[in-house]
Amino acid sequence: MIDQYKIITITHHDLNVNELERFVVKEEDGDNLSKLEEIKAANGLKELQYLSTCNRVMYFFYTPHVINDEFLTTFLLSINPDFKQDKLSNLKKFIRVFEGQKAIQHFFAVSSSLDSLVIGEREILRQCKDSYNANAGLGLTGDNLRLVNEYMIMAAKDVYSNTRIGEKPVSIVSLAIQKLLKSFIKPTDRLLLIGAGETIELVSKFLSKHSFSNISIFNRSIDNAEKLSKQLGADAFHLSELGTYSGGFDCIIACTGATEAIVTPEIYESLVRSDKDQKLVIDLAVPNNVDRSISEKQHVEIIDIENLRELAEDNLRFRKTEVSDAERIVSNHVETFVDIHRQRQIEKSLSSLPEEIKAVKERALHKVYSKQLEELDEPTKALINDMMAYMEKKCVGIPMKLAKSNQQDY
Repeated sequence: MIDQYKIITITHHDLNVNELERFVVKEEDGDNLSKLEEIKAANGLKELQYLSTCNRVMYFFYTPHVINDEFLTTFLLSINPDFKQDKLSNLKKFIRVFEGQKAIQHFFAVSSSLDSLVIGEREILRQCKDSYNANAGLGLTGDNLRLVNEYMIMAAKDVYSNTRIGEKPVSIVSLAIQKLLKSFIKPTDRLLLIGAGETIELVSKFLSKHSFSNISIFNRSIDNAEKLSKQLGADAFHLSELGTYSGGFDCIIACTGATEAIVTPEIYESLVRSDKDQKLVIDLAVPNNVDRSISEKQHVEIIDIENLRELAEDNLRFRKTEVSDAERIVSNHVETFVDIHRQRQIEKSLSSLPEEIKAVKERALHKVYSKQLEELDEPTKALINDMMAYMEKKCVGIPMKLAKSNQQDY
């Protein structure tokens, strides 16, 4: 039944993302099967799908149980026994519950990125698909969650294909790379990467994708610089060597945790030497890693995170204009799924019908009317057997036909 679909979720909307960890199923030795099986059994769930991302934890399941305070208490304690009984009522304020058609609507909206921290990011669809595949592989799901995941994929793809919700990048790194690709810098030009943290690592993936190969990396930790350099086929240097570097450059991309400028006017002049060609600097750090006064005397274009942030906000506003169209598409797919699910339940309820009718026929022939049949001649017996076989076939077909006819009327 459609009302047996239930979702319990905790997201960035209601709780700081750093606190979501309390609701996450902790993996032990890379396998969280036993814990998820425990949650499924403790709460009487027929099927369970668990999704955890950087900004949401979602438990999607199929059960006839009503989600009341008692159910939520048992559920939360099955996730994390360390939750204190006297604190549970407060924790429930951060939990969203969806049941029946609203659960389907929410799941389709999540996979279409309508409920994401960054609207229009397609990564959530992959995460939803991976979530189902992992849970199905663990034997936690069944026919009902299989069906809803099939239609979830269709709904999300329809949203991404028929709206512009995923257009115009909104991540700072994506925008920085977009600026780089539209600039005068070529893949063969000399790039200096300053830093080797998460942001620069993400930058390096884009650079590799777009065939940038003449790269040098400077970082306070030479080990981290060398690790990243191996992925890029680049040269690695300690940050202290930046002031004496003589290899020249065409573009600098910087992002470190330094609290003051690393590339000072003096260091920049040392790097550029007598080179008069225009340079590009992309500074992704807060505070800035590159002294802004450099642009006053040097032939350089500087792109900083404030410029990119403004563009990201403009692009996000554009994406939000597409939300209403996306929501309409999702709602249409939800209505389709509700009909499909109803039909599937009818099909499952009728699946045993052929065997049951056959059993009735066999009992009639060999038990109920066996003595009367023995008194008949062979041609009559053959005729009765043919008639019973015909009736068996028709009795199976009539309910199936009526079920399909009634489904079309919805």
